[in-house]
Amino acid sequence: MPGTARHDREMAIQAKKSLAKTTDPIERLRLQCLARGSAGIKGLARVFRIMDDDKNRTLDFKEFMKGLHDYAVLIEREEAEKIFKVFDKDGSGTIDFDEFLVTLRPPMSNARKEVIMQAFRKLDKSGDGIITIEDLQGVYNAKHHPKYQNGEWSEDQVFRTFLDNFDSPYDKDGQVTTDEFMNYYAGVSASIDTDVYFIVMMKNAWKI
Repeated sequence: MPGTARHDREMAIQAKKSLAKTTDPIERLRLQCLARGSAGIKGLARVFRIMDDDKNRTLDFKEFMKGLHDYAVLIEREEAEKIFKVFDKDGSGTIDFDEFLVTLRPPMSNARKEVIMQAFRKLDKSGDGIITIEDLQGVYNAKHHPKYQNGEWSEDQVFRTFLDNFDSPYDKDGQVTTDEFMNYYAGVSASIDTDVYFIVMMKNAWKI
């Protein structure tokens, strides 16, 4: 069970409220992503990954602006320049987008990160760092799903829909990486105040 719809709604409302009074450019960008729900930051990550044609995992300012624009982030050029400068530490005119996304992710305690990784390892049966339909077959029982029971979906469709929860809305590939899983739960985590509650929720959801 990924983050609940209720947490997503609460977080989106909270993010929109905070956005009205936040002036820090990085925090504003983070809140714009979170206002889209748990998968918001992950969606932006996918947009940047698609744009990284030469696979060097860096972006120049033009690509950075285009990525934000493609993802419909409302941002002034001046504000985008400030964010870019923070990440372009060596003044090379490019930024490392992995580093950018880690910073954009809402901060989480080590206890939260550890329980997220426990859930990931449980699902990643093959241990290759990517969750696929094959991994899920031994862990997640599709036969309990109402749409499987009424004959509307096949077992594979249940698994695929389950994986799509974690996948970016713009580029669903039926695979979930450690980063995508962590980005998704960083979004869920932002709507839960205490570590204890977050850990209990994760342990109950994934039976860990």
